[in-house]
Amino acid sequence: MAVAFTREDIEISTRAADHFTRLYYTTYDSPTRVEDLPKFYRPTSTLTWNGNPCQGSEGVKKLIQDMPSTRHEVQSYDCHPISVFVSGSVSHGKVPATKLTSSRSVDDQPRVFFQTFVLVPDPVAPLAKVGEIAKYYIDADAMRFVG
Repeated sequence: MAVAFTREDIEISTRAADHFTRLYYTTYDSPTRVEDLPKFYRPTSTLTWNGNPCQGSEGVKKLIQDMPSTRHEVQSYDCHPISVFVSGSVSHGKVPATKLTSSRSVDDQPRVFFQTFVLVPDPVAPLAKVGEIAKYYIDADAMRFVG
């Protein structure tokens, strides 16, 4: 049985995806990401990061704690009432002091990525008021480098 979404469903999910995308990648690129990014996940959440599976908020924390700092540039996103699809580029590590750095260094070398999120309403979050964006958590996340 196919589910029919109304224009209002699409508009609500688009606002939620816009809010989520900005908040998620701002948090991912922040100095406090090791503590703050896992809050987007629950113990039952799954993450597949470039083919490597992680489980729950603790798995996310372990994945990112040794990762160099990042700078994401979201180029587009598309959403449906249950999923958010993001594409963009990410640079890892510190910005080099000069542009004369070796091309073999991973620092500040942008890589294209594609990421898919399945968001679900957070049952413990306060109910959103009319016009507010509901609170969600990440149930599933798959990220893959494509370039």
